[in-house]
Amino acid sequence: MPAFPVLVQPAGLRFDAPADTSVLLAAQAAGIKLPSSCRNGTCRACMCLLLEGDISYRIEWPGLSRDEKEEGWILPCVARAESALEIQAPLAAPIEAAPAAPRPLTGARR
Repeated sequence: MPAFPVLVQPAGLRFDAPADTSVLLAAQAAGIKLPSSCRNGTCRACMCLLLEGDISYRIEWPGLSRDEKEEGWILPCVARAESALEIQAPLAAPIEAAPAAPRPLTGARR
């Protein structure tokens, strides 16, 4: 499967989105957090603006109105890249690694 580059504005974050993977899951796999909740195209928490490129949806009619679609709004949780993309997602951020859990002291000596 081909993968397409995705540029997330305004943060300038970049990742590759395989054609068979949702944009949201590809971002997460690359260590980028996009807002999300339901992951099935109904809650609209991930809604962002497609500035450039082409996508397709894995469901027939995601939770966007016709006007929103015409204005360029997309739902990355169910959208798949069909070309290089540029999206506007102001809340996008790198996923920060969780700090290592402290190891308990056992008192044992070796």
